[in-house]
Amino acid sequence: MLGRIFTVGGYTLLSRLTGFARDIMLAAILGAGPVADAFFVAFRLPNHFRAIFAEGAFNAAFVPAYAHVYGERGEQAAGLFANRIFTLLFVSQLILLALAWLFMPQAMSLLAPGFTDDAEQRRLAIDLTRITFPYLLLITLVTLYGGMLNVMHRFASAAAASIFLNLAMMMTLALAAFFPTAGHAAAWGVLISGFLQYFLLAGDLARHGGLPRFAPLKLDEDVRAFFRALGPATVGSMGTQVALFADTIIATFLPAGALSALYYADRLNQLPIGVIGIAIGTVLLPEMSRQLTAEDHAGAMASQRRAFDFTLLFSVPFVAAFLTVPDVITRAMFARGAFSKADAAAAGATLAAYAIGLIPFVLIRSAVATFYARKDTATPVKAALTGVAVNVALKIALVGSLAQVGLAFATAAGAWVNLLLVIGFAARAGHLDLDHALTRSLAKFAGSGVVLGGALWLTARFAAAQLAQLSAFRDEAALLLLIVVGAIVYAGSILLLFGRRWLGSLVRS
Repeated sequence: MLGRIFTVGGYTLLSRLTGFARDIMLAAILGAGPVADAFFVAFRLPNHFRAIFAEGAFNAAFVPAYAHVYGERGEQAAGLFANRIFTLLFVSQLILLALAWLFMPQAMSLLAPGFTDDAEQRRLAIDLTRITFPYLLLITLVTLYGGMLNVMHRFASAAAASIFLNLAMMMTLALAAFFPTAGHAAAWGVLISGFLQYFLLAGDLARHGGLPRFAPLKLDEDVRAFFRALGPATVGSMGTQVALFADTIIATFLPAGALSALYYADRLNQLPIGVIGIAIGTVLLPEMSRQLTAEDHAGAMASQRRAFDFTLLFSVPFVAAFLTVPDVITRAMFARGAFSKADAAAAGATLAAYAIGLIPFVLIRSAVATFYARKDTATPVKAALTGVAVNVALKIALVGSLAQVGLAFATAAGAWVNLLLVIGFAARAGHLDLDHALTRSLAKFAGSGVVLGGALWLTARFAAAQLAQLSAFRDEAALLLLIVVGAIVYAGSILLLFGRRWLGSLVRS
Protein backbone atom coordinates (compact mmCIF):
# COMPACT_ATOMS: atom_id res chain seq x y z
CA MET A 1 0.00 0.00 0.00
CA LEU A 2 2.80 2.44 0.89
CA GLY A 3 4.53 1.90 -2.46
CA ARG A 4 1.34 2.65 -4.36
CA ILE A 5 0.71 5.74 -2.22
CA PHE A 6 4.19 7.04 -3.03
CA THR A 7 3.65 6.31 -6.73
CA VAL A 8 0.44 8.34 -6.81
CA GLY A 9 1.78 10.95 -4.39
CA GLY A 10 5.06 11.32 -6.27
CA TYR A 11 3.41 11.97 -9.62
CA THR A 12 0.84 14.20 -7.95
CA LEU A 13 3.66 16.17 -6.30
CA LEU A 14 5.31 16.60 -9.68
CA SER A 15 1.96 17.76 -11.01
CA ARG A 16 1.62 20.30 -8.19
CA LEU A 17 5.17 21.57 -8.71
CA THR A 18 4.58 22.09 -12.41
CA GLY A 19 1.25 23.60 -11.40
CA PHE A 20 3.03 26.17 -9.28
CA ALA A 21 5.29 27.01 -12.23
CA ARG A 22 2.12 27.43 -14.28
CA ASP A 23 0.53 29.65 -11.63
CA ILE A 24 3.66 31.79 -11.39
CA MET A 25 3.34 32.38 -15.14
CA LEU A 26 -0.39 33.06 -14.77
CA ALA A 27 0.22 35.56 -11.99
CA ALA A 28 2.97 37.34 -13.90
CA ILE A 29 1.08 37.47 -17.22
CA LEU A 30 -2.58 37.67 -16.17
CA GLY A 31 -2.18 39.38 -12.81
CA ALA A 32 -5.37 39.73 -10.75
CA GLY A 33 -7.54 41.94 -12.95
CA PRO A 34 -10.70 41.54 -15.07
CA VAL A 35 -9.12 39.27 -17.70
CA ALA A 36 -7.79 36.98 -14.98
CA ASP A 37 -11.18 36.85 -13.27
CA ALA A 38 -12.88 35.98 -16.60
CA PHE A 39 -10.41 33.16 -17.21
CA PHE A 40 -10.79 31.73 -13.70
CA VAL A 41 -14.56 31.56 -14.21
CA ALA A 42 -13.96 29.75 -17.52
CA PHE A 43 -11.51 27.42 -15.81
CA ARG A 44 -13.69 26.72 -12.80
CA LEU A 45 -16.94 25.86 -14.56
CA PRO A 46 -15.80 22.70 -16.40
CA ASN A 47 -13.82 21.72 -13.33
CA HIS A 48 -16.92 21.99 -11.14
CA PHE A 49 -18.80 19.69 -13.52
CA ARG A 50 -15.78 17.37 -13.65
CA ALA A 51 -15.83 17.09 -9.88
CA ILE A 52 -19.56 16.24 -9.97
CA PHE A 53 -19.70 13.81 -12.88
CA ALA A 54 -16.15 12.48 -13.14
CA GLU A 55 -13.74 12.40 -10.22
CA GLY A 56 -16.40 12.75 -7.53
CA ALA A 57 -19.55 10.75 -8.12
CA PHE A 58 -18.30 8.56 -10.93
CA ASN A 59 -15.20 7.29 -9.14
CA ALA A 60 -17.16 6.62 -5.95
CA ALA A 61 -19.68 4.47 -7.83
CA PHE A 62 -17.54 2.90 -10.55
CA VAL A 63 -14.34 1.77 -8.79
CA PRO A 64 -16.03 -0.48 -6.15
CA ALA A 65 -18.47 -1.85 -8.75
CA TYR A 66 -15.74 -2.58 -11.30
CA ALA A 67 -13.51 -4.11 -8.60
CA HIS A 68 -16.39 -6.33 -7.46
CA VAL A 69 -17.17 -7.59 -10.99
CA TYR A 70 -13.47 -7.98 -11.81
CA GLY A 71 -12.77 -9.90 -8.60
CA GLU A 72 -15.81 -12.18 -8.65
CA ARG A 73 -16.48 -12.89 -12.37
CA GLY A 74 -13.21 -12.09 -14.11
CA GLU A 75 -11.85 -9.81 -16.81
CA GLN A 76 -14.43 -10.53 -19.50
CA ALA A 77 -17.43 -9.65 -17.34
CA ALA A 78 -15.64 -6.53 -16.08
CA GLY A 79 -14.90 -5.52 -19.67
CA LEU A 80 -18.56 -5.80 -20.67
CA PHE A 81 -19.56 -3.72 -17.65
CA ALA A 82 -16.95 -1.07 -18.54
CA ASN A 83 -18.18 -0.97 -22.17
CA ARG A 84 -21.73 -0.22 -21.09
CA ILE A 85 -20.67 2.46 -18.63
CA PHE A 86 -18.36 4.01 -21.26
CA THR A 87 -21.25 4.27 -23.72
CA LEU A 88 -23.53 5.93 -21.17
CA LEU A 89 -20.79 8.27 -20.05
CA PHE A 90 -19.79 9.37 -23.54
CA VAL A 91 -23.35 10.05 -24.68
CA SER A 92 -24.30 11.99 -21.53
CA GLN A 93 -21.17 14.16 -21.66
CA LEU A 94 -21.69 14.88 -25.37
CA ILE A 95 -25.23 16.10 -24.64
CA LEU A 96 -23.99 18.25 -21.76
CA LEU A 97 -21.31 19.79 -24.00
CA ALA A 98 -23.86 20.65 -26.71
CA LEU A 99 -26.18 22.27 -24.15
CA ALA A 100 -23.30 24.22 -22.61
CA TRP A 101 -22.18 25.63 -25.95
CA LEU A 102 -25.75 26.52 -26.91
CA PHE A 103 -26.82 28.13 -23.63
CA MET A 104 -23.51 29.56 -22.41
CA PRO A 105 -24.79 33.20 -22.21
CA GLN A 106 -27.68 32.10 -20.00
CA ALA A 107 -25.38 29.92 -17.89
CA MET A 108 -22.99 32.83 -17.42
CA SER A 109 -25.84 35.04 -16.19
CA LEU A 110 -26.60 32.40 -13.57
CA LEU A 111 -23.07 31.42 -12.55
CA ALA A 112 -21.26 34.79 -12.79
CA PRO A 113 -24.01 37.40 -12.37
CA GLY A 114 -21.51 39.98 -11.16
CA PHE A 115 -20.17 40.24 -14.70
CA THR A 116 -23.51 41.53 -16.01
CA ASP A 117 -22.54 45.18 -15.47
CA ASP A 118 -19.34 44.78 -17.50
CA ALA A 119 -20.33 43.69 -21.00
CA GLU A 120 -16.74 43.22 -22.16
CA GLN A 121 -15.78 41.01 -19.22
CA ARG A 122 -18.98 38.99 -19.62
CA ARG A 123 -18.31 38.46 -23.35
CA LEU A 124 -14.75 37.41 -22.60
CA ALA A 125 -15.87 34.93 -19.92
CA ILE A 126 -18.39 33.38 -22.35
CA ASP A 127 -15.77 33.05 -25.10
CA LEU A 128 -13.19 31.51 -22.80
CA THR A 129 -15.67 29.04 -21.26
CA ARG A 130 -16.71 27.83 -24.71
CA ILE A 131 -13.05 27.04 -25.33
CA THR A 132 -12.47 25.24 -22.02
CA PHE A 133 -15.74 23.31 -21.68
CA PRO A 134 -14.87 20.41 -24.07
CA TYR A 135 -12.12 19.62 -21.56
CA LEU A 136 -14.89 18.10 -19.41
CA LEU A 137 -15.71 15.38 -21.96
CA LEU A 138 -12.06 14.41 -22.33
CA ILE A 139 -11.27 14.40 -18.61
CA THR A 140 -14.38 12.32 -17.87
CA LEU A 141 -13.07 9.59 -20.15
CA VAL A 142 -9.66 9.96 -18.48
CA THR A 143 -11.37 9.32 -15.13
CA LEU A 144 -13.05 6.16 -16.44
CA TYR A 145 -9.77 4.81 -17.80
CA GLY A 146 -7.94 5.77 -14.60
CA GLY A 147 -10.50 3.95 -12.44
CA MET A 148 -10.07 0.77 -14.49
CA LEU A 149 -6.27 0.99 -14.24
CA ASN A 150 -6.42 1.61 -10.48
CA VAL A 151 -8.37 -1.61 -9.95
CA MET A 152 -5.52 -3.35 -11.80
CA HIS A 153 -3.11 -1.65 -9.34
CA ARG A 154 -1.73 0.56 -12.11
CA PHE A 155 -1.71 4.09 -10.68
CA ALA A 156 1.15 5.89 -12.43
CA SER A 157 -0.42 7.20 -15.66
CA ALA A 158 -3.61 8.44 -13.99
CA ALA A 159 -1.57 10.24 -11.34
CA ALA A 160 0.76 11.77 -13.95
CA ALA A 161 -1.97 12.89 -16.36
CA SER A 162 -2.58 16.30 -14.79
CA ILE A 163 1.05 17.24 -15.42
CA PHE A 164 0.00 17.75 -19.04
CA LEU A 165 -2.50 20.41 -17.95
CA ASN A 166 0.30 22.48 -16.48
CA LEU A 167 2.72 21.93 -19.36
CA ALA A 168 0.12 22.75 -22.01
CA MET A 169 -0.95 25.95 -20.25
CA MET A 170 2.67 27.03 -19.79
CA MET A 171 3.29 26.43 -23.50
CA THR A 172 0.31 28.52 -24.62
CA LEU A 173 1.03 31.26 -22.05
CA ALA A 174 4.56 31.50 -23.43
CA LEU A 175 2.93 32.18 -26.82
CA ALA A 176 0.33 34.59 -25.39
CA ALA A 177 1.36 37.33 -27.83
CA PHE A 178 -0.19 35.28 -30.65
CA PHE A 179 -3.63 35.10 -28.96
CA PRO A 180 -6.28 37.84 -28.60
CA THR A 181 -5.61 37.95 -24.83
CA ALA A 182 -3.54 36.02 -22.31
CA GLY A 183 -6.85 34.57 -21.10
CA HIS A 184 -7.40 33.01 -24.53
CA ALA A 185 -3.90 31.52 -24.41
CA ALA A 186 -4.56 29.91 -21.02
CA ALA A 187 -7.98 28.62 -22.12
CA TRP A 188 -6.57 26.92 -25.23
CA GLY A 189 -3.89 25.37 -23.02
CA VAL A 190 -6.64 23.78 -20.90
CA LEU A 191 -8.31 22.24 -23.95
CA ILE A 192 -5.04 20.97 -25.46
CA SER A 193 -4.17 19.33 -22.14
CA GLY A 194 -7.44 17.37 -22.24
CA PHE A 195 -6.38 15.66 -25.46
CA LEU A 196 -2.89 14.95 -24.09
CA GLN A 197 -4.29 13.40 -20.90
CA TYR A 198 -6.76 11.32 -22.88
CA PHE A 199 -4.08 9.83 -25.15
CA LEU A 200 -1.82 9.04 -22.16
CA LEU A 201 -4.51 7.06 -20.30
CA ALA A 202 -5.94 5.48 -23.45
CA GLY A 203 -2.49 4.23 -24.43
CA ASP A 204 -1.82 2.72 -20.99
CA LEU A 205 -5.20 1.00 -20.84
CA ALA A 206 -4.92 -0.28 -24.43
CA ARG A 207 -1.62 -1.97 -23.51
CA HIS A 208 -2.82 -3.58 -20.28
CA GLY A 209 -6.54 -4.09 -20.35
CA GLY A 210 -8.12 -2.99 -23.59
CA LEU A 211 -10.05 0.21 -24.22
CA PRO A 212 -13.81 0.21 -23.58
CA ARG A 213 -15.90 0.11 -26.73
CA PHE A 214 -19.42 1.24 -27.56
CA ALA A 215 -21.90 -1.41 -26.51
CA PRO A 216 -25.69 -1.78 -26.69
CA LEU A 217 -27.24 -0.26 -23.62
CA LYS A 218 -28.60 -2.93 -21.29
CA LEU A 219 -29.66 -2.31 -17.71
CA ASP A 220 -28.39 -5.57 -16.25
CA GLU A 221 -27.88 -6.01 -12.50
CA ASP A 222 -24.31 -4.62 -12.57
CA VAL A 223 -25.37 -1.44 -14.37
CA ARG A 224 -28.39 -0.99 -12.11
CA ALA A 225 -26.17 -1.40 -9.04
CA PHE A 226 -23.82 1.23 -10.50
CA PHE A 227 -26.67 3.69 -10.92
CA ARG A 228 -27.98 2.99 -7.42
CA ALA A 229 -24.58 4.05 -6.13
CA LEU A 230 -24.15 6.88 -8.65
CA GLY A 231 -27.34 8.73 -7.70
CA PRO A 232 -26.46 9.46 -4.06
CA ALA A 233 -22.80 10.03 -4.97
CA THR A 234 -23.84 12.66 -7.53
CA VAL A 235 -26.00 14.41 -4.96
CA GLY A 236 -23.09 14.43 -2.53
CA SER A 237 -20.60 15.69 -5.10
CA MET A 238 -23.12 18.22 -6.36
CA GLY A 239 -23.60 19.53 -2.85
CA THR A 240 -19.90 20.22 -2.49
CA GLN A 241 -19.77 21.86 -5.91
CA VAL A 242 -22.79 24.02 -5.07
CA ALA A 243 -20.71 25.53 -2.29
CA LEU A 244 -17.85 26.15 -4.73
CA PHE A 245 -20.27 27.60 -7.27
CA ALA A 246 -21.42 29.93 -4.51
CA ASP A 247 -17.83 31.15 -4.14
CA THR A 248 -17.67 31.93 -7.86
CA ILE A 249 -21.07 33.63 -7.91
CA ILE A 250 -20.51 35.75 -4.79
CA ALA A 251 -16.93 36.67 -5.70
CA THR A 252 -18.07 38.16 -9.03
CA PHE A 253 -19.81 40.88 -6.97
CA LEU A 254 -16.62 41.65 -5.02
CA PRO A 255 -13.94 44.10 -6.21
CA ALA A 256 -11.65 42.98 -9.03
CA GLY A 257 -9.03 40.55 -7.77
CA ALA A 258 -11.22 38.65 -5.28
CA LEU A 259 -11.66 35.69 -7.62
CA SER A 260 -7.93 35.68 -8.28
CA ALA A 261 -7.13 35.73 -4.55
CA LEU A 262 -9.44 32.75 -4.06
CA TYR A 263 -7.81 30.95 -6.98
CA TYR A 264 -4.19 31.40 -5.89
CA ALA A 265 -4.94 30.61 -2.24
CA ASP A 266 -6.84 27.50 -3.29
CA ARG A 267 -3.95 26.42 -5.53
CA LEU A 268 -1.61 26.41 -2.54
CA ASN A 269 -4.22 24.70 -0.40
CA GLN A 270 -4.66 22.05 -3.09
CA LEU A 271 -1.00 20.97 -2.81
CA PRO A 272 -1.52 18.83 0.32
CA ILE A 273 -5.07 17.93 -0.72
CA GLY A 274 -3.85 16.50 -4.01
CA VAL A 275 -0.49 15.07 -3.02
CA ILE A 276 -1.69 13.59 0.27
CA GLY A 277 -5.47 13.39 0.56
CA ILE A 278 -6.41 12.42 -2.98
CA ALA A 279 -3.34 10.21 -3.48
CA ILE A 280 -4.05 8.16 -0.36
CA GLY A 281 -7.79 8.05 -1.04
CA THR A 282 -7.15 6.90 -4.61
CA VAL A 283 -5.11 3.93 -3.37
CA LEU A 284 -7.34 3.19 -0.37
CA LEU A 285 -10.66 2.80 -2.23
CA PRO A 286 -9.69 -0.15 -4.49
CA GLU A 287 -7.67 -1.66 -1.61
CA MET A 288 -10.66 -1.64 0.75
CA SER A 289 -13.00 -2.79 -2.05
CA ARG A 290 -10.77 -5.79 -2.68
CA GLN A 291 -10.53 -6.63 1.05
CA LEU A 292 -14.28 -6.34 1.61
CA THR A 293 -15.00 -8.49 -1.46
CA ALA A 294 -12.81 -11.12 0.24
CA GLU A 295 -14.75 -10.61 3.54
CA ASP A 296 -11.59 -9.24 5.24
CA HIS A 297 -13.34 -6.57 7.33
CA ALA A 298 -10.53 -6.32 9.89
CA GLY A 299 -8.00 -5.79 7.12
CA ALA A 300 -10.15 -3.05 5.56
CA MET A 301 -10.42 -1.22 8.89
CA ALA A 302 -6.65 -1.53 9.43
CA SER A 303 -6.00 -0.13 5.94
CA GLN A 304 -8.16 2.88 6.71
CA ARG A 305 -6.39 3.53 10.02
CA ARG A 306 -3.00 3.42 8.27
CA ALA A 307 -4.36 5.85 5.69
CA PHE A 308 -5.36 8.25 8.49
CA ASP A 309 -1.86 8.09 9.98
CA PHE A 310 -0.16 8.69 6.62
CA THR A 311 -2.50 11.59 5.87
CA LEU A 312 -1.97 13.37 9.19
CA LEU A 313 1.80 12.77 9.19
CA PHE A 314 2.24 14.60 5.89
CA SER A 315 -0.54 17.20 6.34
CA VAL A 316 0.28 18.75 9.71
CA PRO A 317 3.29 20.74 8.38
CA PHE A 318 1.11 22.41 5.75
CA VAL A 319 -1.53 23.37 8.32
CA ALA A 320 1.14 24.91 10.57
CA ALA A 321 2.77 26.81 7.70
CA PHE A 322 -0.44 28.10 6.10
CA LEU A 323 -1.74 29.36 9.45
CA THR A 324 1.46 31.03 10.69
CA VAL A 325 3.35 32.31 7.61
CA PRO A 326 0.85 32.52 4.71
CA ASP A 327 2.03 36.00 3.69
CA VAL A 328 5.62 34.86 3.22
CA ILE A 329 4.47 31.90 1.14
CA THR A 330 2.22 33.88 -1.22
CA ARG A 331 4.80 36.66 -1.68
CA ALA A 332 7.56 34.17 -2.47
CA MET A 333 5.39 32.18 -4.87
CA PHE A 334 3.45 34.83 -6.78
CA ALA A 335 4.51 38.45 -6.06
CA ARG A 336 6.17 39.34 -9.36
CA GLY A 337 5.19 40.82 -12.70
CA ALA A 338 1.54 41.89 -12.80
CA PHE A 339 0.85 40.29 -9.39
CA SER A 340 1.58 42.88 -6.69
CA LYS A 341 2.47 42.41 -3.03
CA ALA A 342 -1.00 43.70 -2.18
CA ASP A 343 -2.47 40.90 -4.31
CA ALA A 344 -0.19 38.45 -2.50
CA ALA A 345 -1.37 39.74 0.88
CA ALA A 346 -5.01 39.19 -0.11
CA ALA A 347 -4.19 35.66 -1.27
CA GLY A 348 -2.24 35.01 1.95
CA ALA A 349 -5.16 35.98 4.19
CA THR A 350 -7.43 33.75 2.11
CA LEU A 351 -4.94 30.88 2.39
CA ALA A 352 -4.92 31.13 6.20
CA ALA A 353 -8.72 30.85 6.21
CA TYR A 354 -8.62 27.80 3.94
CA ALA A 355 -5.97 26.22 6.20
CA ILE A 356 -8.43 26.06 9.10
CA GLY A 357 -10.19 23.31 7.16
CA LEU A 358 -7.14 21.62 5.67
CA ILE A 359 -7.30 18.56 7.94
CA PRO A 360 -10.85 17.64 6.88
CA PHE A 361 -10.00 18.48 3.27
CA VAL A 362 -7.23 15.86 3.21
CA LEU A 363 -8.93 13.27 5.42
CA ILE A 364 -12.36 13.18 3.79
CA ARG A 365 -11.37 10.93 0.86
CA SER A 366 -10.01 8.30 3.27
CA ALA A 367 -12.97 8.73 5.64
CA VAL A 368 -15.68 8.13 3.03
CA ALA A 369 -13.77 5.21 1.48
CA THR A 370 -15.22 2.86 4.12
CA PHE A 371 -18.74 3.61 2.80
CA TYR A 372 -17.89 3.71 -0.92
CA ALA A 373 -16.00 0.40 -0.69
CA ARG A 374 -19.21 -1.12 0.72
CA LYS A 375 -21.15 0.44 -2.19
CA ASP A 376 -22.88 2.76 0.28
CA THR A 377 -22.82 6.17 -1.39
CA ALA A 378 -25.96 7.39 0.40
CA THR A 379 -24.59 7.81 3.93
CA PRO A 380 -21.80 10.27 3.01
CA VAL A 381 -24.40 12.41 1.23
CA LYS A 382 -26.11 13.23 4.54
CA ALA A 383 -22.83 14.54 5.93
CA ALA A 384 -21.90 16.37 2.72
CA LEU A 385 -25.22 18.20 2.41
CA THR A 386 -25.17 19.24 6.06
CA GLY A 387 -21.66 20.60 5.57
CA VAL A 388 -22.79 22.48 2.47
CA ALA A 389 -25.69 24.07 4.35
CA VAL A 390 -23.30 25.36 7.03
CA ASN A 391 -20.86 26.46 4.35
CA VAL A 392 -23.35 28.49 2.30
CA ALA A 393 -24.97 30.05 5.37
CA LEU A 394 -21.59 31.23 6.64
CA LYS A 395 -20.64 32.58 3.20
CA ILE A 396 -23.71 34.79 3.18
CA ALA A 397 -23.05 35.93 6.75
CA LEU A 398 -19.32 36.64 6.36
CA VAL A 399 -18.77 37.88 2.81
CA GLY A 400 -19.88 41.43 3.65
CA SER A 401 -17.27 41.95 6.34
CA LEU A 402 -14.48 39.60 5.25
CA ALA A 403 -14.91 39.49 1.44
CA GLN A 404 -13.18 36.43 -0.12
CA VAL A 405 -11.57 35.54 3.25
CA GLY A 406 -15.06 34.95 4.61
CA LEU A 407 -15.83 32.65 1.67
CA ALA A 408 -12.71 30.60 2.40
CA PHE A 409 -13.46 30.41 6.13
CA ALA A 410 -17.00 29.22 5.41
CA THR A 411 -15.59 26.48 3.16
CA ALA A 412 -13.29 25.37 5.99
CA ALA A 413 -16.13 25.28 8.53
CA GLY A 414 -18.32 23.24 6.20
CA ALA A 415 -15.48 20.77 5.65
CA TRP A 416 -15.17 20.17 9.40
CA VAL A 417 -18.90 19.52 9.73
CA ASN A 418 -18.73 17.07 6.81
CA LEU A 419 -15.74 15.12 8.18
CA LEU A 420 -17.02 14.89 11.77
CA LEU A 421 -20.40 13.60 10.60
CA VAL A 422 -18.77 10.99 8.30
CA ILE A 423 -16.58 9.76 11.17
CA GLY A 424 -19.59 9.65 13.48
CA PHE A 425 -21.65 7.66 10.96
CA ALA A 426 -18.75 5.26 10.37
CA ALA A 427 -18.22 4.67 14.09
CA ARG A 428 -21.96 4.10 14.66
CA ALA A 429 -22.04 1.54 11.84
CA GLY A 430 -19.03 -0.29 13.23
CA HIS A 431 -16.80 0.60 10.26
CA LEU A 432 -14.37 2.67 12.36
CA ASP A 433 -13.13 2.10 15.91
CA LEU A 434 -12.63 5.38 17.80
CA ASP A 435 -10.37 3.78 20.39
CA HIS A 436 -7.82 5.23 22.79
CA ALA A 437 -4.96 4.60 20.38
CA LEU A 438 -6.59 6.81 17.75
CA THR A 439 -7.29 9.70 20.13
CA ARG A 440 -3.75 9.49 21.54
CA SER A 441 -2.33 9.61 18.03
CA LEU A 442 -4.46 12.66 17.18
CA ALA A 443 -3.22 14.45 20.31
CA LYS A 444 0.40 13.77 19.35
CA PHE A 445 -0.12 15.11 15.84
CA ALA A 446 -1.76 18.24 17.28
CA GLY A 447 1.18 18.72 19.65
CA SER A 448 3.72 18.40 16.85
CA GLY A 449 1.75 20.93 14.81
CA VAL A 450 1.77 23.48 17.63
CA VAL A 451 5.53 23.09 18.09
CA LEU A 452 6.13 23.47 14.36
CA GLY A 453 3.85 26.50 14.10
CA GLY A 454 5.71 28.25 16.89
CA ALA A 455 9.06 27.50 15.27
CA LEU A 456 7.88 28.83 11.90
CA TRP A 457 6.49 32.03 13.43
CA LEU A 458 9.77 32.75 15.26
CA THR A 459 11.83 31.93 12.17
CA ALA A 460 9.73 34.28 10.04
CA ARG A 461 10.34 37.13 12.50
CA PHE A 462 14.07 36.34 12.49
CA ALA A 463 14.17 36.21 8.68
CA ALA A 464 12.35 39.55 8.34
CA ALA A 465 15.05 41.23 10.43
CA GLN A 466 18.10 39.44 9.03
CA LEU A 467 17.16 39.49 5.35
CA ALA A 468 15.86 43.07 5.22
CA GLN A 469 19.02 44.25 3.47
CA LEU A 470 18.45 41.98 0.46
CA SER A 471 17.25 43.92 -2.58
CA ALA A 472 16.01 40.83 -4.43
CA PHE A 473 14.77 37.34 -3.57
CA ARG A 474 14.12 38.34 0.05
CA ASP A 475 10.87 36.41 0.33
CA GLU A 476 12.27 33.43 -1.58
CA ALA A 477 15.22 33.24 0.83
CA ALA A 478 12.89 33.52 3.82
CA LEU A 479 10.71 30.69 2.46
CA LEU A 480 13.75 28.47 1.94
CA LEU A 481 14.87 29.12 5.54
CA LEU A 482 11.38 28.30 6.80
CA ILE A 483 11.38 25.00 4.89
CA VAL A 484 14.76 23.95 6.34
CA VAL A 485 13.91 24.91 9.92
CA GLY A 486 10.42 23.45 9.66
CA ALA A 487 11.67 20.10 8.36
CA ILE A 488 14.19 19.77 11.21
CA VAL A 489 11.73 20.79 13.94
CA TYR A 490 8.88 18.62 12.65
CA ALA A 491 11.04 15.52 12.17
CA GLY A 492 12.39 15.94 15.69
CA SER A 493 8.95 16.39 17.24
CA ILE A 494 7.53 13.32 15.42
CA LEU A 495 10.46 11.16 16.57
CA LEU A 496 10.11 12.45 20.13
CA LEU A 497 6.34 11.98 20.37
CA PHE A 498 5.87 8.79 18.33
CA GLY A 499 9.23 7.03 18.42
CA ARG A 500 11.14 5.10 15.78
CA ARG A 501 9.10 1.92 16.28
CA TRP A 502 5.88 3.65 15.23
CA LEU A 503 7.54 5.12 12.13
CA GLY A 504 9.03 1.73 11.27
CA SER A 505 5.67 -0.02 11.54
CA LEU A 506 4.05 2.65 9.40
CA VAL A 507 6.65 2.28 6.67
CA ARG A 508 6.42 -1.53 6.69
CA SER A 509 2.62 -1.56 6.49
